[in-house]
Amino acid sequence: MTVDAVKPGFSTTIEALRLRTWRLGPGQPAMVIDQFTDRDFTLVVDDRADTHINSRDGRFYLGWFPNGRPGTDGDGWVLAVTGTATVPGYRIAFDTETPAQVVAAVVAEVIAASAPVRSH
Repeated sequence: MTVDAVKPGFSTTIEALRLRTWRLGPGQPAMVIDQFTDRDFTLVVDDRADTHINSRDGRFYLGWFPNGRPGTDGDGWVLAVTGTATVPGYRIAFDTETPAQVVAAVVAEVIAASAPVRSH
């Protein structure tokens, strides 16, 4: 193995280091919520105006907590998929300031990766 002592670290250009604009702020929650159909999901808005979406089989959950989920440090969105007897599920939380477009992209990917269970 040879080491090039003339160029330590990584190389870049001024153009590569330019400032960028980044999507900030919570955006419109409808971008997330509108992805769900009545056929496959149930939606409940509770007395705190928090929104809860469950799959009909009960294995998918998405909660939107515009003022933060009680008992957490600012969870605004919580997505959870229940595992099986052999494969664990998972949980993803986004804070109240996470852009809805980011949450919508994750939700779209989770829904796209799901499939109805075929009965034998």
